[in-house]
Amino acid sequence: MLRLFIAFHLLFLNLYACKGGYTSCVQKAKDAKIMQQNSLYIPIKYDQRIVYSHKKPKSKILKYDPFLSLYLIEDQKPFAYPYDINMRLQLGTAILNDKTAKESRIVQHQIGLNFFGKYNQKLPAPAIISSSCCSLEAIVSYKGVIEKEYLQYFLKTKTALYSDIGIRVHDENRLVLVNASDPFITNNPFKVQDCIVMYDNKKIKNAASLMRKILFSPLGSKHTVKVKRGAKFLTFKVQSRQRYGGGFLSDTFLEQKGIYFDEGLHVSSLNKKFQSYGLKIGDKLIQVNGVAVQNQNELRRYIENFKDYSSLLFERNKFQFFVNIK
Repeated sequence: MLRLFIAFHLLFLNLYACKGGYTSCVQKAKDAKIMQQNSLYIPIKYDQRIVYSHKKPKSKILKYDPFLSLYLIEDQKPFAYPYDINMRLQLGTAILNDKTAKESRIVQHQIGLNFFGKYNQKLPAPAIISSSCCSLEAIVSYKGVIEKEYLQYFLKTKTALYSDIGIRVHDENRLVLVNASDPFITNNPFKVQDCIVMYDNKKIKNAASLMRKILFSPLGSKHTVKVKRGAKFLTFKVQSRQRYGGGFLSDTFLEQKGIYFDEGLHVSSLNKKFQSYGLKIGDKLIQVNGVAVQNQNELRRYIENFKDYSSLLFERNKFQFFVNIK
């Protein structure tokens, strides 16, 4: 009886706190000054703010996630009613800024660091997705929705590191299929079109939940993955390693080698090691293993087709040259 009383009491308090609906959430966003110069500055507890920005904040930075362009900063002027990240299931949400709100729902969940989520209503990015109780449900970036599980992970971990087992996946006909396999992992057992059936002896429901399990696992942790390949079922033992690409960073498998690209396949960042290969910032990749490529998806697909090394053809000022990557 006591538990039932407490549950009803909490429900009553929750409903009372939510009675203002999304109008009060818009006012809260305005009072908290979350919208600042095409960035989000969201107050949370402990006199801190989560910042979504593609420019480095001026305040003291406590943590940075380059994959999702998130910062945790000290809040010099704490807001009296900070946002909490609500991990409970919500019956309704709205996308909002400090001027308006549009109630709807997430229609496509975020799949790891490769596919951001989608919301059924739109506002100019950045914006937030809020419950009617004004809790933080997600951040809306120009690429799509960053869901609350990723915000919670960012806050809980000491450093913004993600794990990787060498696959990228998508949903197709209620199956979770591998659409890319990292060729630089020695003896990577996965192949494109493998169907992921179980992860650590638990059935896989969808690509979004599988990628959260992979990304949020500790580096070096060991896992069992069951796949269906054709008519055969195979079980692999794998170990988590560090993820280097995805989100707002390029994700071509070459990031672990220190080479990052922009959307047009121009080199945007370069490890010092590869400067000795003759590469420079701005060099454009035009061919991988003899196949012309125009975007990161094509690069990721064709870079798998190599035995001893991967052959990359770059162009600089109409001059073309090869770089071989082992």
